This record gives sequence, structure tokens and C-alpha cells, in this order.
Amino acid sequence: MTCAELLIRLLRDTYGVDTVFGIPGVHTVELYRGLDGGAEASGIRHITPRHEQGAGFMADGYARATGQPGVCFIITGPGMTNIATAMGQALADSVPMLVISSVSRRDTLGRGQGRLHELPSQQQMVAGLSRFSHTLLDPDGLPEALARAFAVFEGGRPGPVHIEIPIDLFDAPVDEPARWRRPSLASAAPDPDALKRAGDWLAVARRPLVLLGGGCVQEPEAARALVEVLDAPTVTTINAKGLLGIDHPLDLGANASLPAVRELARDADVVLAIGTELGETDYDVVFDDGFSLSGRLIRVDIDPEQLARNQSADLAMVADAGATLKALARRFGETPCQRDGVERARAVREMLGLVQDPAFTPYVPLFDTLRDTLPEAILVGDSCATTYAANHLVSQPAPRRFFNASTGYGTLGYGLPAAMGASLGQPELPVVALVGDGGIMFTLTELACAVEEGLPVVVVLWHNQGYEEIRRYMDSADVPRLGVDIQAPDFQMLAAGFGCAARRVGDPEALAAAIRGRPPQGPLLIEIDAGAWNASVQE
Repeated sequence: MTCAELLIRLLRDTYGVDTVFGIPGVHTVELYRGLDGGAEASGIRHITPRHEQGAGFMADGYARATGQPGVCFIITGPGMTNIATAMGQALADSVPMLVISSVSRRDTLGRGQGRLHELPSQQQMVAGLSRFSHTLLDPDGLPEALARAFAVFEGGRPGPVHIEIPIDLFDAPVDEPARWRRPSLASAAPDPDALKRAGDWLAVARRPLVLLGGGCVQEPEAARALVEVLDAPTVTTINAKGLLGIDHPLDLGANASLPAVRELARDADVVLAIGTELGETDYDVVFDDGFSLSGRLIRVDIDPEQLARNQSADLAMVADAGATLKALARRFGETPCQRDGVERARAVREMLGLVQDPAFTPYVPLFDTLRDTLPEAILVGDSCATTYAANHLVSQPAPRRFFNASTGYGTLGYGLPAAMGASLGQPELPVVALVGDGGIMFTLTELACAVEEGLPVVVVLWHNQGYEEIRRYMDSADVPRLGVDIQAPDFQMLAAGFGCAARRVGDPEALAAAIRGRPPQGPLLIEIDAGAWNASVQE
């Protein structure tokens, strides 16, 4: 067989890959020989986005919704520069993504001869956007390269991995490995002595606080058991939303940047932080460096470097988040501590007063409507007003049902294609994309792919006539508004041109009716006139 055919077999048979995202190019046609006949023949479904950035965002959404790596086939040069933004978002949020690309022939690498799609060093360009970037120089090394990638996805801190294959290797003959199995990786267990110290500190704590990040999403039962037995108020970050279930009495949500939660954090005598970076986009979205801890800090992360960033730990454990949650929960048994945790959490939520906060009140009926009409939906957000509000207001019934681009890298254009990836990965669940009239223009063309694949994504487009968030920053800094009051197209006409159903609404009742009347197949774009909506909810 050829190297390209071996790649498809290993992805399908050894690693269980069922979907890849990519745009065929002259340098990658041999990959498609291995995919010939589609999913029925190869067992792998190929999705063709309209831009490589869309491919990366789709792979990201697929990975977050399923827990399995999103896989992309990308051409040399412009394909890789196009997907770089999506890789940056996935790297910032520790999302497993495998990017297989072509690169120039081995005998021309780095020679600057003006070859088609040539970069001075594609591998060096991508290295800073990935956990590692590898150039395959021998087809017999392919199994090992893939094993390294999946070892990162399953045993370390996940993120994008890039493997580039010179175009003269795709059709090179290669023997099928006589024996090749997927490596079986056991979770990194916490050190027993460190675990005992952590347990001892938590046992005597009077005002404990738990911080749970996206690294915990694989073990919701253990997370819930631990916070309940500790009777501790708990911050669940944006990527951990739904970890404790919907409206859990100990869950303070992703509100660590707000004054009431910050006061609780400063007052805590022991803080347990598991699988969280303690980074700016979860703990300091007001950008004043105001999140501080005065009590003992216990940190758990699979990445030792992360344990030295942002907050100094009194006890740092390099360990798998899920294994640590289970071990700590077992240590405390089933008899809850009595620390008034539920009452403390309730008092903080009352102080937050989110549903009465003028900054959030216009969005409360939006998310009430979505919960009433699509209670099981995965919500996928762009960097936009509705997403920022959802970070504070929304509670989800399970993890992996809420994620967006406002964390980490903070790109625009993420919402629509990532929602499509989530729909492909979890076809039994409804998916809602939260987008704005500015950000949607980055990847609006992916509506064509959504129609082509019949993906039933509900695209909720909040139309507020430009870049509202940047307008507010300009106004607060006394900077003239330039470049933010942009002209929007006719979204209804554009959607119709793609063959996508579309509705324009201005109040919660019309939104509910549009959702209930959505087509059985294919996407629906619902454009919300923000001005009309705000007027209707203030009446």
C-alpha cells in the first residue's frame, strides 16, 4: 500500500477516527485515494468546509463536543496559514486537534526555489501553534508519529499536533506494520503523600473554595461527589460549564471576575484548583488583576509548567484531573462536611444579582427561551455580546454542552463552524451557534457547508450594527469610534442564497416560534434585531 493509504487505515482502524475536515488540493490528492468511496468504503466521513480556518474551527467544535480529536487534512502553504488561527484557539483551550498537511518534496525542502505553496519553513511556522510539529521523512515512521500525537491527546495536556508529509511520500510504497496497536495509557495518578496533605488541609478548612476547569470534564460524577462532600462553593470555568449539572446549589459558574466571587475567594482559607489555568479569560475578564487568593492554594494539573503560572501554589500536584477528583472524593467518603457551603454559595449568587443586572437583563429572556425550546442543546459561541452574557447566565445539564471563543485566544468567526463540528460529533443533540453580525462575516461562507451536509444547527445572530464590545471600550477610553460601525449585509438574502432557512425576529415570542418551526434538516439562521429586542424586553 502507499503511505497515504496506510495513514487512512491507521486513523480508522487503530485510532477510531470517523470524520476528517479538509479542502482537497493538488498536493493532497493522494490522501483522497485512501478515502475513495466515502464513509461507506473507508469508514471515514470527509467534510469540505469553504476555508481552512473553518476546517480548524469545525475540528475544534467536534473535539470539544465528543472528547475525541478533530482531524484535518490541509494543503501546503496557504492552507496552513489559513488554519493557523484555529490552531491558536485550540492550543489556548487545550483542545485535541490533529492537523495532517502536505509539504514540498524532500529534495526541495528549505531551498527557496519558488515551488508551489512553498514556505521557508512550514514546520517552524506551525511549531508555535502546536504541542509539536513533525516532518515525516520516512514513511515507515508514520505509525510512531501518530502514536506520539495520540499520546499527547490522551496522556498529556491536549492541543493541536501537526504532522507534515512531503508530497513525494504520499504515494511511496510502504509495508503494513506487522503488529501495531494503539498505545494504552494509564492516567497519571496523584502522589499519595501530596494527596494526603491536600486531604488534611481540606478536612480542617472552615471556608474552602473549589475551582474546576476544563481539564475536569471527563469526570462529572467525581467532581460533583467531591464538591458535595466538601460542602464547598465551586467556580466552574467557561470550559467546565455543566460539570456539576444544571443549577447545582454549590455552583457559582464562571463568575470569578465579579466582586462577590472575588470576595469569597479572598476569604477562603483553602482553595482547591483542578484542571484550570487560573488565567485571565476565566478569572479576570475585567482586566484589573483583581483576582487574588490569601488562603492555602492546592493546584492539580497534568502540565507541570502550568502549576507555576498565574497563581503561586502551596501544594502543586502533577496529575490527571479526573484521577485526582476520584481519589479525593474516595478519601472523604460519603459523609458531607458541614460548612454551610450551599448557604454561602446562595448568598454570593444573591449578591451577584445577575438576572437583575442591567448589563445582562436583555439576554435573560434569550437564554430562558433557548432553555424552554431546546433544553438539551449544545451552545457554541463566537466572541460576541450574547456569548459574553451566556458565560455568566447559562447553566447546562452536562459538560461539553457549552464552549466558545471568548476564552484564551479570543478569535472571531469561531461560532458557526465550531457549532457545525459539534453537530457532526453529537448528531442526536440540537446545537445552537451564538454569533454577532461582525464575527459571522469571518466564516459566513460555512453556511454553504452546513446546507450541503444537512446540519440542523440553529444560528442565533445578534445584530447590533457593528462591533459593540469595541465601541464600548472606545467610549470608555474616550477614543473616537473608528472602524466599529460597520455596514452589515442583508443576512436574510445571503442565507437564502446559500439555501439556508432564515427568520428575522425582535422579541422572545418570535424567537420561540422560529425555533419551533425550524426545518427538520439543514440549518436555520435567526437574525435578532438587537434594538427591537431590547425595546421589547424593557416594556
